[in-house]
Amino acid sequence: MFRTIRHIKKTLTVSSLALVMGLSGAASEANAAEHNWRFSNLYSRGTAFGEVYESLAKNIETMSEGRIKVQVLYSGEGVGTSGLLGAVKSGLITMGAPFQSMHAGELPAGIVEIGLPGGTDDPEELQSLFHDKGWDKVLTKAYGSQGMVWLEPYIQPPVYVLTKKPVNSIEDFKGLKIRAPGAYGKFLRNLGASPVSLAWSEIYTSLATGVIDGSIGSNMIDHRDGNHVEVAKYMYRLPLAGAQVLPIVVNRNAWKKLPEDLQSVVRKATEIHAQDQLTLSRKWESEAVAEMEAKGLKWSPAPSKSDKEAWAAAGASLWDEYAAKDKYSKELIDILKASQ
Repeated sequence: MFRTIRHIKKTLTVSSLALVMGLSGAASEANAAEHNWRFSNLYSRGTAFGEVYESLAKNIETMSEGRIKVQVLYSGEGVGTSGLLGAVKSGLITMGAPFQSMHAGELPAGIVEIGLPGGTDDPEELQSLFHDKGWDKVLTKAYGSQGMVWLEPYIQPPVYVLTKKPVNSIEDFKGLKIRAPGAYGKFLRNLGASPVSLAWSEIYTSLATGVIDGSIGSNMIDHRDGNHVEVAKYMYRLPLAGAQVLPIVVNRNAWKKLPEDLQSVVRKATEIHAQDQLTLSRKWESEAVAEMEAKGLKWSPAPSKSDKEAWAAAGASLWDEYAAKDKYSKELIDILKASQ
């Protein structure tokens, strides 16, 4: 997919199928399919990104001419965010779109894959890293070692921190409880904050009740769709990461049951999904910022030179720390260092 980033066109499929079906009709369609899959993602129904995952499922069904039927499960529907990767491994869920930061202990290489703080926001650099310099081969082995097939990754926009109180300097992060899993949490801990790991669906209530003082979203659209600005109005100007790269993974046993033509269909559908994610997320990010500003979002002052230096230093130590996690993380970091 990344090889065609410069020529991306919107390919998001809009389904005209009726949403309500008779039970007998639904049962008949399920029985007609050769393969019945369950696909779990991180978002609630009705959210912008939730609809993109729905489109991926529909494209698989359409492109396979109904031979694969995909049931989409949203946040809180059967599998929790922190259990998503394990559910794909076990086969409880056939396909998943995990947030790697929620699975740091299970698959350390995923934390490097998503993008450590300070990473690039250039799609062409990411293309080269994944498809020319060997990250794809390493990640295929890393996920394969745990019984999963790694498919085309997709880019989401930068990660920002939203807080209930204004953060006017790096010093203001000290003591704040901030929802920030994985490497993002380690980064903020280096600035004196206390990271907390919560599912996306828990952020609003946790902010409203004071369980946390702030939160990262996977991107600006997350903050908008979660109505987080209603309970936290202050955004720090520096992003934790310039972009995030996330995978689609499939249970290996289910994958092996597909003939080669259907494996090709699923791979192609994930490439289309990745194109959709990049094209639409850029548009939605701009819209989300404008909508949140209209609801009272306030940006921090421009960071000082010393704040920028402290921000950079907070992420600098993470590369070596994650390289020591496992052999796959080290391979990824070695490639990353050689690319600098």
